[in-house]
Order: sequence, then C-alpha cells, then structure tokens
Amino acid sequence: MSTLKEKKMFMLDMDGTIYNESTLIPGAMEFFHLLQERGVHYTFMTNNSSKSKFTYVEKLHKLGIDCTEKHIASSVNATVAYLKANKPNAKLYIVGTESLKYELEVEGFSIVPLDYREPDIDYVLVGFDVELTYEKLVGACWYISRDIPFVATNCDLRCPVLENKFIPDCGAICEMIEVATERKPLYLGKPDKYIVEAVMKEWRLKPEDVATVGDRLYTDIAVGINAGVDSICVLTGEATIEEIEKSDIKPKYVFNSIKELYESLL
Repeated sequence: MSTLKEKKMFMLDMDGTIYNESTLIPGAMEFFHLLQERGVHYTFMTNNSSKSKFTYVEKLHKLGIDCTEKHIASSVNATVAYLKANKPNAKLYIVGTESLKYELEVEGFSIVPLDYREPDIDYVLVGFDVELTYEKLVGACWYISRDIPFVATNCDLRCPVLENKFIPDCGAICEMIEVATERKPLYLGKPDKYIVEAVMKEWRLKPEDVATVGDRLYTDIAVGINAGVDSICVLTGEATIEEIEKSDIKPKYVFNSIKELYESLL
C-alpha cells in the first residue's frame, strides 16, 4: 500500500462512499483526521446535482468534516463550465431542484418557467431531481421533440440511500425522456475526466499524486481511469465484488469500506 500512502490528494465521492443520506459510514471521520494530520488534501467529487456546493459544505460541516466550497468538485461545476464554453448566459429549461436552478442563476444563466413554452431556448438541462413532477417531464419532452439540445448533469441511474437501497438518479430520469422523445442527452460530470483535471490544475498536482474513491464503477472508477489516476472502489454503495469481476471497468484497489481504506494507510 506504499503507493496510496504517498498520495497528495484523495478525490472522494460522497453518497455511498463516506455517508448514506445523513449518516457517516464508519471510519470516515478517522480517515479525514488522518489526512489532516499528514497534510494530505481531499476534495469531494459528486455527480449529485440535487444540491448546490453551498448545501454540500453545510451538510459536511454538520457531519463534522472540515471543508469549503473549494473542496467541492461537482457535476454542476462541469455543467456550468460546458455551458459557459458553448453559450454564455444561455436560456435553460431545467428538470432539476430549486437548489440547482439557484446555482445556475448565480452563474448568469436564465431559467424558463415550467408553465411557459418559449421555443428559442438554448438547452434542456436535466439533473438529479428529487422534486420531480410530471409537469417538468412534459415540458422537457416538448422542447426536446422540437430539437432543442438535451444535456444532463450526470449519467448515474441510482442513488444509494440507507439499508442498501436505492432511488432513481438523473440517468433514470433521462431514460424516461429518451423513451418518449427518442433523443439521448449529452451527459456531463463523471465519468468525464474534466472534474479530476480541473482539481489537479487548481491544486498543482500530477496524476500520480491523486486517487479517486467511490462506489460506482461507471462514474467514480471510470473518471479516475479516464483522467489517468489511481481509482479506489468501496463496497458500501452500488458496486459489488461480483459486478467488478464481470465489468470491463476495473479499479486499481478495492476496499470493503472507507474504514478499511483508512486502516490500510496507518
């Protein structure tokens, strides 16, 4: 494990990796205390677009984890970067939470009301919407069927909750829209390597300095592979040993939990 002990940055998924809902997974606090003692950096890498970076900082503080907005690398960050590169001040129809809408408005984008059809919008944007209504889906299909570009914050199909259960994530919502419109979205966020590369640039790190940690093969592990950094899979969320054995996406390391990862670093 000498390679892991030499890392300067751990980029961690949150849901299913360090907590489930509002409960820390055993060993998480000890892991962060150890990193702080050794001067090792950490950031939180999430595809969950239902919450803003400000909300995540508040939640992590309540759980006792020290962080600022600088420590949050999310699919919303990737989405904002994509939109600004292609259409600054774009006009958006959003299937997403009020928190997502607020963060996009802060970044200078305008949001079309749900009850109004405005054909000259720039994008339909779908996120992980825990406030989903049928009305939102109808509006998205109306625009997408009229060839408005269709983008989504992340491709995750399921979000882990307590007791080894799951709820529909952004990818599952998009699949409903895809069936109705026969249009696929452009997925942003993990596994696109942008999230990892942006963090390495900001913290002035090399790929060998970084490891990603997560519970999903097709996002958390794939983003590490795509960015050329070591990937660590924990088995407290979606992935199982059986799935890892069958998958073409192979993490470099597998641990039962964040606690086992922590113990390997002692």
